[in-house]
Amino acid sequence: MLVVSALGLYASLRRAPWRSLTESTRLNLLLGFAVALTLMWSMKAGVQPGLSLHLLGAMAATLVLGPWLAVVCMGMALLGVLLNGGIALADWPVNFVFMVLVPVAVASGIQRLIERILPAHFFIFVFVVSFAGAALTVMVQGAVAAASLALTESYSVEFLLNEYLPFFLLLGFSEGWISGAVITLMVVYRPEWVAAFDDRRYLLDK
Repeated sequence: MLVVSALGLYASLRRAPWRSLTESTRLNLLLGFAVALTLMWSMKAGVQPGLSLHLLGAMAATLVLGPWLAVVCMGMALLGVLLNGGIALADWPVNFVFMVLVPVAVASGIQRLIERILPAHFFIFVFVVSFAGAALTVMVQGAVAAASLALTESYSVEFLLNEYLPFFLLLGFSEGWISGAVITLMVVYRPEWVAAFDDRRYLLDK
């Protein structure tokens, strides 16, 4: 996991559009998301030792910042959780993979897939991408984490299926509502804040 997390962080640092942060608004958005995610990730419910549940914010961060800056932002949030004593230093790489790299990759993939197969419409962006996409991102992330735990024999498949994975259905619904609300407010009042939202694509000639 250390190698995967290091490669993912290196790729993000290298490919992130740092010039966009010369605008104070973009920098404030990145820092604001990092602080908000740090606080959100610090509030978590435990199922068993090593199994915790909390909102991700991956889809919202990906849509607002773009995937590469989203990884940087969420990595900063995870560092904040580490400094706050929420996780141990040795656990940071595995948490970075499953809480940052996997959900951002899933969120970005869902966004691109929806843009490819569905028409460009404001309500599709809000309800399908930011709402349903956020919920699906959490569910996929939970499935990947559970599969990893099963493969490493940390927990039995039966336990994960009965006592861990079902919670991600509820968590996905909550994630979808929060992500959908945040993105809706932004695209209505400050569409320029959402990197994935293009006025010409979603509003003009509609």
